[in-house]
Amino acid sequence: MALVTRVSNASIDMSSAQYAPQIPDLVAGEALDVAAPCHIDATDGKVYMSNGTAADADAKIDGFTPRAVASGQPVTLVGKGARFRYSDGNLTPGATYYLGATDGRLDTAATTGDAAGVAKAINAYDIRVIRDA
Repeated sequence: MALVTRVSNASIDMSSAQYAPQIPDLVAGEALDVAAPCHIDATDGKVYMSNGTAADADAKIDGFTPRAVASGQPVTLVGKGARFRYSDGNLTPGATYYLGATDGRLDTAATTGDAAGVAKAINAYDIRVIRDA
């Protein structure tokens, strides 16, 4: 089990984003990283980065962030099918990636909160979101 290193210039592929499910008009409850798996909190309706530490509300995923967002700012989440430039060439094509134990990160192995996986490597650089709920 190891956290996947996300490149500092991670970005969404706009051609896939236009077809992926989107949830617009949300508000960030914390500073959100680009390409971070996130959930909408049931208590305040704001968006927080997900993590797989436990099988609880924090392990829920409603989508990924297409850009970095400051706390209190508007955010749109994109879901299944969205493609992101995520790595500097260290992904294993075809491999499934899971919610990491660190907020907003992906892991190479299943975690307590995510046994199914949320993304799949398309090539050594890019991931595709495979789960958004």
